[in-house]
Amino acid sequence: MSLPYFAVPSLSDVVAGGSLELAGSEARHAVVRRIRVGERVVVTDGAGTAAVCAVASVTKSSVDVRVLEVASVPGESPRVVVVQAIPKGERGELAVEMLTEVGADVVVPWAAARSVAVWRGERATKSLARWRSVAREAAKQSRRSWFPVVAEPASTSDVVGLVRDAGLAVVLHEGAPFRIASLEVPADGDVVVVVGPEGGINDEELAAFAAAGAEPVRLGSSVLRTSTAGVAATAVLLSHTPRWQ
Repeated sequence: MSLPYFAVPSLSDVVAGGSLELAGSEARHAVVRRIRVGERVVVTDGAGTAAVCAVASVTKSSVDVRVLEVASVPGESPRVVVVQAIPKGERGELAVEMLTEVGADVVVPWAAARSVAVWRGERATKSLARWRSVAREAAKQSRRSWFPVVAEPASTSDVVGLVRDAGLAVVLHEGAPFRIASLEVPADGDVVVVVGPEGGINDEELAAFAAAGAEPVRLGSSVLRTSTAGVAATAVLLSHTPRWQ
């Protein structure tokens, strides 16, 4: 079984033989998991560095660990950026959780023209914070040393810029003539996947993305929900890269 994962803000100064303290929510998580003295855990900064540690002491508010070894891993290529139209209810959080598990590197909330949910003011702040929290917890559950970035909400013009700079960009559309499985995926750079809202991408958005270089593609004969389509697309694309081969 894989070792339990915990996160800290930074591991830049950590070396084997040193010590670390888990506090706050991470300490509470350790207590809930009944982590014991002597047990081994992994502590990561979510930016490519992870330390295997032995638990030295446990209280309700703090867990001290002794660092056994430290390793850094480079970010994987190609980088997958999923532009997720903001869904209603909890489906956005579900999408972020599954995208993190499958290996997306960046999730961009997109205010599409037909998005039912609208993020404004305090609601936008809370919703973005919730997406980021879900990504962090899913990354630990998935034993990822690199946590995905949940970007600031994007407009359609922002997404056009992402598409234009990508090594490969696709827009999921049930009426597209080509299937996503037929594409060749570059070995490096950004792969951008644009996922529309419940009501679908409108003609103006589709035209703007196509003009910027995005390829409209479909997954198969069935139409997936917005919260699951990006996950399926990411898995198909990653299966064509060294990351999954």
